[in-house]
Amino acid sequence: MSAPLLLQEFERGFAALAPAQRDAAGLGESRRAQLAAALADGLPGARAERWRNTSLRALERRAFSPLPAQAEIDAGVLAAIPAPRIVFVNGAFAPALSQLDAVPDGVSVVPLSQALAGGDAREVEFLARRFGAADETFARLNAAFAQDGLLLRVAADVQCATPVALVLLGAGGNGEHAVHLRHHIELGDGARLTLCEYQLAATPQAHLVNGLAHVHLRRGARLDHVRVQSEDASATLLTRTDAVLGSDADYHRIDLELGANLSRHELNVALQGNGARLSANGVLLADGRRHVDTRLAIDHIARDTACQLNWRGLGADRGRAVFHGGITIRAGADGTAAHLSNKNLLLSANAEIDTQPVLEIHADEVQASHGATVGQLDETALFYLRSRGVPEHEARTVLTLAFCRVVLDGIGDEALRERVDALLSARLPRVGA
Repeated sequence: MSAPLLLQEFERGFAALAPAQRDAAGLGESRRAQLAAALADGLPGARAERWRNTSLRALERRAFSPLPAQAEIDAGVLAAIPAPRIVFVNGAFAPALSQLDAVPDGVSVVPLSQALAGGDAREVEFLARRFGAADETFARLNAAFAQDGLLLRVAADVQCATPVALVLLGAGGNGEHAVHLRHHIELGDGARLTLCEYQLAATPQAHLVNGLAHVHLRRGARLDHVRVQSEDASATLLTRTDAVLGSDADYHRIDLELGANLSRHELNVALQGNGARLSANGVLLADGRRHVDTRLAIDHIARDTACQLNWRGLGADRGRAVFHGGITIRAGADGTAAHLSNKNLLLSANAEIDTQPVLEIHADEVQASHGATVGQLDETALFYLRSRGVPEHEARTVLTLAFCRVVLDGIGDEALRERVDALLSARLPRVGA
């Protein structure tokens, strides 16, 4: 059986890359091996457990150019995103749109393309990571193709009070393109930073965005990570975050999945150090004919670790939301506290929501809970608002916003919270209209 068109085009595209791109920093052999593995195992299908609710049959018949799409961007798109910020357009660093002068001392913000051009293999050693599972096709393709992304490092004990913005813009160009971005975020002992990640549509486009981020928090570090995904309704997003937390590290994360035609995000967090803590909240919006899939894999390895997971899902029109919340507490991880809540609203008769909370415990002396619900708006609350003269659609919007805003409680920076709330508020009134 011949390979899907999608993979055939990737194979041709890799062969067309300049040697300087394939072999930079001594990564040529690793890139070739990862591409070969992706081609050998193919795209994950219905028999792949981690992909059984997300079909790639339509995607496999499409062809994407592997080269970045050139596009002119109106700087006004970034007016609401303050500096310091680093901007990528269709997967390529955009220096004219970035503002890095305000990056504080002790914080390094560098585009991956610059590090690759420097040729220092130590700076980009994470790119040589191998992905061995047969269903890790897109991670392997990322390892083969990624030429740009964010390298963010914070020195030990640096307390950065100014949020840093990572902006990923999609823009229409000549044809449909595959965008591969690789990010590496590392905080030293006792460091603290807020990262604001925006994945937005500058103009209509139907690109494939394949992103992979590594997050490493050393002892006592804290990262507040807010991610807003509001891509074009025709785009395809396949993203993955792999995080490793050291002793007493704190990772506070909020994800808003609001855009794209097909979006899937895998969040894998290993709590490796004693006392490590994770808070991961999110909103999944599946309206129109959108398919949104979020898969959590939280691994409690050390003692006295904790995770608090609070996710809200919305299904409207003919959209489908898929949520898998997996928590594993390993043997010896005594003192763990792990709690997962996934609540969902069906806003139309044709929408679909699939939720699967999974809790696997191999240790004693733990506190753990998980739960999932799928329901509709409270008719009593809706009647109350209608009786006060609020039109039905406006009343539904008010209740839906209140349902989703719970996940924003963890944003400590007031200005950032207002920006994120504004993006959420601007998107939700269209739901169920």
